[in-house]
Amino acid sequence: MTELRKIDIEEARRIATAKALQPGRVRGTEQIRFTRGGNERIEVIDWTAFATTVERRNLGIYESGGFMKLMRKH
Repeated sequence: MTELRKIDIEEARRIATAKALQPGRVRGTEQIRFTRGGNERIEVIDWTAFATTVERRNLGIYESGGFMKLMRKH
């Protein structure tokens, strides 16, 4: 199993772009995730709003084997 490594928002953006992912938020919540779009429950948001939510919720972006995960910072 590959270990998770913490990445910054710019690296997350590069990985997301390469995988055709966009930042998104579950409608009516503060829950954020990466999305391909097309799901009516998830609204695509801009990278500034995504980064602001990551900071406000004290989240970190972690990567392992090309997959990204949002988790509370340790």
